[in-house]
Amino acid sequence: MLANQPLADRLRPKSLDDFCGQEHLVGKDAVLRRVIESGNIPSFILWGPPGVGKTTLAWIISNTLKRPFFHLSAVHSGVKDVRETIEKAKKLQFFNQPSPVLFIDEIHRFNKSQQDSLLSAVEQGTITLIGATTENPSFEVISPLLSRCQVYTMNPLNEEQLLELLTKALKKDTYLAAYNIEIEEHEALIRISGGDARKLYNALELVVASEADVAADDKIIINNEKVLTIVQKNLALYDKNGEQHYDIISAFIKSLRGSDPNAAVYWLARMVEGGEDPKFIARRMVILAAEDIGLANPNAILMAQTCFEAVNVIGWPESRIILSEAAVYLATSPKSNASYMAIENALGTVGEKGDLPVPLHLRNAPTKLMKDLGYHKDYKYAHSFEGNFVVENYLPEEIKGTLFYEPGNSPKEEEIRKRLKGLWKDIYDY
Repeated sequence: MLANQPLADRLRPKSLDDFCGQEHLVGKDAVLRRVIESGNIPSFILWGPPGVGKTTLAWIISNTLKRPFFHLSAVHSGVKDVRETIEKAKKLQFFNQPSPVLFIDEIHRFNKSQQDSLLSAVEQGTITLIGATTENPSFEVISPLLSRCQVYTMNPLNEEQLLELLTKALKKDTYLAAYNIEIEEHEALIRISGGDARKLYNALELVVASEADVAADDKIIINNEKVLTIVQKNLALYDKNGEQHYDIISAFIKSLRGSDPNAAVYWLARMVEGGEDPKFIARRMVILAAEDIGLANPNAILMAQTCFEAVNVIGWPESRIILSEAAVYLATSPKSNASYMAIENALGTVGEKGDLPVPLHLRNAPTKLMKDLGYHKDYKYAHSFEGNFVVENYLPEEIKGTLFYEPGNSPKEEEIRKRLKGLWKDIYDY
């Protein structure tokens, strides 16, 4: 019989030497390891996908430095909890002792007032803050708090690291060691984990638990077919916010892109029912509006941005209505990825050609020396010409006439194509 404590918790490493992955942060002579070994850590935020060791790393740091450790989850904690924790931390400050560590999991779920409540304690050194987030801190953490914290990016675990964790589990876990387990094929376990150690351990434990009664004292053989059958059948048992989180948002975005409002609201309902962060859903719609609709309907990004701002204020459950309206609007809008392809094409050229010099006539000329060198010379000011337009070359000479933006086939973009063709017939082939 397997233990009640999840395998991921049973095998949680207790030192940096046992920690798997994130070599760029905690490997030999890596930046965060040097900071930890110095004993003087700043407040910082760990940004990375689920199951890469953010919480584990925070525990290891606290244990290594022998500091008092407070743990709050932004899902369950409010301003009152933060203030009570800060008061406890103040009582633990004696003479020159280093400040206690306050670890806040999913810090991106704290609203502005909750994050504001941390500011003075961080600034005064009452606590050393370690935040963990799966979302980009630039968007989710208020600027004053972000400016007081380092941000360290954590990466998904690669196949080699995941296989190392599998080997460790079979060798070191007392409960798994009681069974004769052979991993005949590991590809399905690796694929299901998606770089997430917790999902890997949960899937392994689920398969072993499903086979244990059947196999009795016989060997438990784990192969791809068995993993996929057992794990998919019991997906909700081991994966509430991991794979489904990414699979369902993927289905939602693809439904919007595919102009199917019915499928879009179904997947939206799945996320609403699962308690997904409304800001996460709204932010993805802003991206889709720019990437997949663009100038075929310029109002789409305005609708998506308004939706994001509204749900940021409203919250559940009313946000479901706002999200639904935006989703239906985006799904029923004409589609074009021309703007997205334009920047991708331009980035490709930058990567291929390097930093081409700015043509002299386009350069800024704030000094006499620059003017003498020909900066700004012969530049044609568009507003000085009829229709506020004059044919001019705005690209480096080496790529003159390169077409990065190709208008799509929507009625709006056909208008754009017609106008551009009339203006630029001597330079661009529209």
